[in-house]
Amino acid sequence: MKTEKLIQLEIIQQRIFLIRGQKVMLGPHLAELYDIETRVLMQAVKRNLDRFPDDFMFPLTREEIMGISQIVTSLKYSKAVYAFTEHGVAMLSSVLNSSRAVQMNIAIMRTFGKLREILSTHKELAHKLAELERKIEKHDTQIQAIFEAIRRLMQPEEKPKRQIGFRVEEPKVKYKLHRKK
Repeated sequence: MKTEKLIQLEIIQQRIFLIRGQKVMLGPHLAELYDIETRVLMQAVKRNLDRFPDDFMFPLTREEIMGISQIVTSLKYSKAVYAFTEHGVAMLSSVLNSSRAVQMNIAIMRTFGKLREILSTHKELAHKLAELERKIEKHDTQIQAIFEAIRRLMQPEEKPKRQIGFRVEEPKVKYKLHRKK
């Protein structure tokens, strides 16, 4: 039973797309999950159109369909394809009366919740990573300063070298001795 739920969860996750900045599911995918034809799903929606405002459901543009069709090749896009937001999927449970639709809606809502959890965890990790990078950058400059100071200490000084040992100076002769020839 648990593996069946995991498989179902994975299938649902694979069918959630980010379009126009929103997580959505496509009408044909929802129909497949509810085990009904896409036209039956859309008929139920059209009979209850007042329950599906633009922020619950919207038609995809040709460009959006082409972008998705590169990912999903199993869909036939002969007619308009609608994207349902999380709220739109929740509203579908009120217009579809089968027990399968109710159970599938529960699974889909749980999946959207799990995705929210995952995204919030990723945001927290990204924030912590950014903090760490700032700290490392600060430490990098300090470490560079330490290395520079060590390099300066290691360089020989440019002072003239002083000879080590005793220096014997010859006395200066004040008188010159004359030799006889």
